[in-house]
Formats: sequence, structure tokens, C-alpha cells
Amino acid sequence: MRNIININENWKFIREDAGLPGAYPANWQDVNLPHTWNAVDGNDGNGSYYRGKCWYAKTFETPVQPLKGGRVFVEILAASSEATVYVNGTEVIYHEGGYSCFRADITDLCRAEGENLLVVACSNIANDFVYPQNADFTFYGGLYRGVNIISVPDAHFDLEYYGGPGIMVTPKPCDCGGATFEVEAFVKNADENFTVQYTILDEEGKEVAYASRPASAPKTTIFLPDAQLWDFENPYLYTVVAELLRRNEVYDEIDTRVGVRSFSVDPQKGFYLNGVLTPLRGVARHQDRMYIGNALDAEEHYDDACLIKELGANTIRLAHYQHNQHFYDACDELGFAIWAEIPFISVMSKNPAAHENCRQQMKELIVQNYNHPSIMFWGLSNEILIGGISEQLVENHKDLNALVKEMDPTRLSTIAHVSFTPIDGPMHYITDLESYNHYFGWYGGKLEQNGPWLDNFHNVHPNIPIGISEYGCEGVMTYHGPNPKVKDYSEDYQAVYHEHMCKVLDERPWVWASHLWNMFDFGCAARDEGGVAGRNNKGLIGMDRKTKKDAYYICKSYWNTEPMVYLCGKRYAQRAGETREIKVYTNQPSVTLYCNGTLVGEQEAVDHICRFDVALNQGQNIFLAVAGNVKDTMTIEKVEAEPEIYTLPVEDDGNEGAANWFTAMGSVDLDDGLMEFPEGKLSIKSTMAEIHKNPEAWALVSKMMGGKMGPDHPMWNMVQNFNFEMLMGMGGGDVPESAKKMLNKQLNKFDLIE
Repeated sequence: MRNIININENWKFIREDAGLPGAYPANWQDVNLPHTWNAVDGNDGNGSYYRGKCWYAKTFETPVQPLKGGRVFVEILAASSEATVYVNGTEVIYHEGGYSCFRADITDLCRAEGENLLVVACSNIANDFVYPQNADFTFYGGLYRGVNIISVPDAHFDLEYYGGPGIMVTPKPCDCGGATFEVEAFVKNADENFTVQYTILDEEGKEVAYASRPASAPKTTIFLPDAQLWDFENPYLYTVVAELLRRNEVYDEIDTRVGVRSFSVDPQKGFYLNGVLTPLRGVARHQDRMYIGNALDAEEHYDDACLIKELGANTIRLAHYQHNQHFYDACDELGFAIWAEIPFISVMSKNPAAHENCRQQMKELIVQNYNHPSIMFWGLSNEILIGGISEQLVENHKDLNALVKEMDPTRLSTIAHVSFTPIDGPMHYITDLESYNHYFGWYGGKLEQNGPWLDNFHNVHPNIPIGISEYGCEGVMTYHGPNPKVKDYSEDYQAVYHEHMCKVLDERPWVWASHLWNMFDFGCAARDEGGVAGRNNKGLIGMDRKTKKDAYYICKSYWNTEPMVYLCGKRYAQRAGETREIKVYTNQPSVTLYCNGTLVGEQEAVDHICRFDVALNQGQNIFLAVAGNVKDTMTIEKVEAEPEIYTLPVEDDGNEGAANWFTAMGSVDLDDGLMEFPEGKLSIKSTMAEIHKNPEAWALVSKMMGGKMGPDHPMWNMVQNFNFEMLMGMGGGDVPESAKKMLNKQLNKFDLIE
């Protein structure tokens, strides 16, 4: 029988390229798995993190297999982002890609007696052949999901095909109320004496269906009458058990959980689950935590899923890579529609080997996760036009989509376009579904543009199901004020932003899915903004999972039907002024507000918000909000002057650079004519890379940007392909037309250097 031995305890580790040890390295650091060497520097705000080759070592005894000819495998659940595995000094496997499981047969290298030395070399060094290449998150290195030794008989279910589970199950509901289960197990080294028997168990463990097949042709279809459907409210799971039987003895056994459900997307109406129109509204999720990095245990993954369920979301985009099996399992149990994707992101490498790596990671993603009922969409890429478009890039996407359809015709393919992807162009009509990452009201443009943009795309492309794969803004819980605005990084503006976006999406059920960026703050060593370095702070919850921001609750009021009321602005605890607005989020019809026991009033909720104008009393003001049977309280102190820490320091203000552009560019005479873009000269349409080639032009632009961006910056490979006009828009708010004209006229003085 199969024996899975967890060997996560008592490893040796060295954070340098020490080379393959000839013996057990007793002087290396003691660590347990899961482990990453970037747990701290991946988000500590120092602006960089260690990217190198590191080594792990562990001894293990060869497992005893009672049946003659048994095999031993090593299973690496993930190793970022390249890994080479050695047993007793001999290389057994090399793997590219930091987010998927891989295995190797090590039987012939294991000793009959005594201990074996297992060594794994991991590297997260940048290269041009493994994705991700460049992205706005930390590429943690390490053995961050654990390692197993697996012992099986000579005849066994396959362990080597792209790290998969050895069984593929496709449940399909029938009109009669039953379901068919198309089942195929993959068997190695079995002769005519072997059969495969399948048992389907319900959630109580009771057998509800059975089938048997010869091991040489194990594929079959099993009918289950009166099948229970899997949906978001009742995610019912069946267990399919496959046993490899030789006469009266079971040699090997595997199982997988599955759900019976159907889904589709109508471009004019939206997403359907089991024939019911169900708009998908949810979040994106990165897998890391503060000072843990990506080395989460099973409980921490499950807790993340529970926090998202509490929000009321019914969909999760798992950005931007294959996530842990523990998290997919949690999504199956709790009921989410999952968008699973590979890390083909931001910049396409010109190295042909990189596309093969894309194909490999897509195969691993599909094979390893085919049975999860929560997964409904395979994502091809994210914001890939940041690196520019080419015929090869388009062809690579068509090739990936064909691969997805070949490997899994049961699910839908999708893509996350960068905001500036043209509405008309070759990147459309490749995948079944499409979504855009839009940050109107944060990086550029106005918040009010979101709805009209969606309406226009829907009108231009009525046959494309359109969604929003990212939207959001930074929210730092220290910053507050009476007049929140874009790029003040305040928790208050983040709340205002999501108030608007919740309404926009609620009014457009034909938006097949929306994925808020992001559920949790996450590590990005290259970032330094809003007074918080090393992190992206767009999360609804802090990176440590301790505090839910105000924006969390406006989303909850729209998405969760459980009665709730929430007083907004609890951390804006000291306020000046005679009259202040008190906002209450709720999914109830009305809210009654009290201050220090005195009735303030009752209001009907408009777009899930009740707004009260309250004259604060001197000193402490205790508020109580009541909506039906639910209540919430907070205490606000009236002060003469609000604390300075409530305001983002000037040097960290995202608008500060824009405000100083006029000064940085000097005096330039402007006319009322159109901007010019002469051939052979630079302009605001030039890319950052083109401007950088001209030292004089770069000196001007670098001064405007405060010297923060250049080839040494960790995100240069992404940003160098932006034209400067685009980068100006991403600086926050609206750039005055006069500033654009002034800069363009200055850049026109400089030659474009080829």
C-alpha cells in the first residue's frame, strides 16, 4: 500500500550557494518546512530582498515496502523558483517554476540500510526562461510548501505525470436529477491480474455508486441517481476512491473530492451556476503573510479562505500563480468560484524557452488541480502588454489557449488585461472570457470613469463577457481626514473608492466577475509609497490578518446577506470641528444612531450607507448604531487639532511629484496649440527606455520623479516600456494639460537615440 511520509521537520539550511555537500552538513542552520529565506526581507521595506541560490539538506531512512519491487518517490510540493534535487550525491530531478508540485523516483539511489541524504538547491535568481519575469510582488525563495517521501508498490497509480494526483474525475449533472461521473485513473506497471475499482462516497462516507475496470483500460462513466449539487451556499462534496486490486489484495489507493455543478457565462447577462444567474463578486488573493512570507501552514490557508467567506465574496482570483492545495481544498469546502492562473505576467521574455516554461506551468496547473470543483476558470496571463505587444506575444496566447482547451474542455479560459490594452486589437477573442485591471480613481483618471468604461466596452463588444480582474487603491490605517482624496493613502479614501465601486458593479450584473485588488496587503519589496515600504497596501485586511479596514465592511454590506451594521471611521478617533459626518454601512433597510445615549436620528440606507451629520460634544462621544437586531459602537474624541500622524508626510505624498513638475521643468512658454510629436525627437509619448538613452532628457525626467526610478529600480523592466504620459497618469489624480504641454515641449528639444 501507499505510504506518504512527511519529512518537514529538522532540515539543515544555508543562505548562500555553498555547493552540494558531500555529507550531512551539521553546521548549517536548523529549519523546519515550510520555509522561505525571504520571510522578513521580502516585505521589510528595505527596497530589496535576497535573490540567490540556497541549499537544504535532510536525512531519511528508506521506507519499508512489504511488496517486492516497491518504488520510493520524493515529492516537492513547491520550490521557488528553480530547484535541483539530489539523493546521496546524485541529481535526480531539475524543475523550473516555483508554484507547483513535482516528484521523482529515487528508488535506485536509496540505501537498503542506514540513512539517505536528500539535498535540494533552490534559486530565485532572475533569469529569462522561468516565469514570473517581472511583477509587482515579492518572488519568495525556498521550500515553502513542504516535502514528502512516498512509498508505493511496483504497480501503482501514476505519480510522475506533471505532479498530478493520478485520477481525473468529471462530474456532470443530468436533467433527471442524477449525475454522471467520468472517471479515469492512471496506472503504472500493472499486468492483466490487476483491476481498478471505483467507489463514490457521499459526505457522510456512505457508498452511493461503484464501478470496476481492468487496469489496462481504467476509464469509465458512473451514474449516480439523485445527485446533490455543489453551489456557493451548499458546496456538497463527493469522494471518489480508486483502488488498484490484484485478486484479493489492494496494492494502491488514492482518493479525490469532487462536486457536481454546471456553469456558463452569457455576455449579455453574466455568470450562471447550475442554471441560476449569479453575478460573481469577490477578491484577488496573494498567498503571503507578514514575516512568514509564503511559507504558510494548512491552518493559515484555511483561515484566509474563511475571512473571504465572511466577507460574502463568492469568487477568488488566485494571483498570480498556482496556490497551495490546502487553499484549493478550502475553496471546495466553503464554496467559491476560482480563477486559477499561471505567472505569465507583465513582461514576455523573448527567450523561446520561456514560452515552454509557460506551457509546462499551465500543464502542471491543470493536471494537479483538475478535480477541484471550485476552479472554473484558467487564466492565461496578467497585464502582459506592460512589456509591449508583438505578433509572437499574440501567437503565444493563442497557443496557450489551445493547450487549455485540449487539456480541459470543461472549463473556461480567461485573461487579465492591463488597463491600457486597446478596446480593439489582436488580444481580444482569444479566450472565452476577458477582464480588465482598472484603477480609475487611483493611478489615473477619475473614479467616475469606471461605469462608463464598462458600458462602452459592453456596447462595442456585445459578444465578449467582460469582467474587472483588478480594481482598488491603497489604504493605510493611520491616515484620516474630513476630506479624503485620491493619493492621500487614507483609509477614508479607500472606503470612498469602494463605496463607488460596489455600486457600479451592483448595477451591472452582466459583468461576469469582479475581483477586488486585494483581499490582504502583500509583500512587494520594490514598493515605497504612502509611508509604508515593502508592501502593497490595497488590501481590505492588513498583511498580518489582524485588522479589517473600513472598505472591508462596505463590501460586506453588499455581498453578505447576514444582517450587519458597521460604524465607519473607528480609527479616525480624534476629530476637530463642530459638525462631522458619521457614516454607517449596513445591509439592513435603515439605521438608528445614538450619541452618548441620545438619539441622533434614523435614516434609510442609500446604496448600503446611512450618513448622519453630528455636532460632536467636547471630549468623548460614544456612538451606537442599531439596525434591526444588529448593533455596532465606536468612540470619537472631539479635539482642537487632529494628530499630525493622520496626514501623509509631504515627502511621501503621491501628488507631491506632480505638484512640483512645473518647478522641475523650469520656465517654458506655452501656446494654445496642440502638442507636437516630431519624428526623431522625444515627447511624452516616448517610453522611459527611450528617454533614458538620452542623458540630458533623462536628467530632466529623473529630477521630476525625485530620482526614484531608473535601471537599478527592481521594477525597471516593467516600467521602461511605459510611455511617459502613461506614467504621469499613474502618479495619481489628473495631470494638468498645461503640465503635459510643458514637459512635451521640453522633451521635443532632445533627440531620440536609436
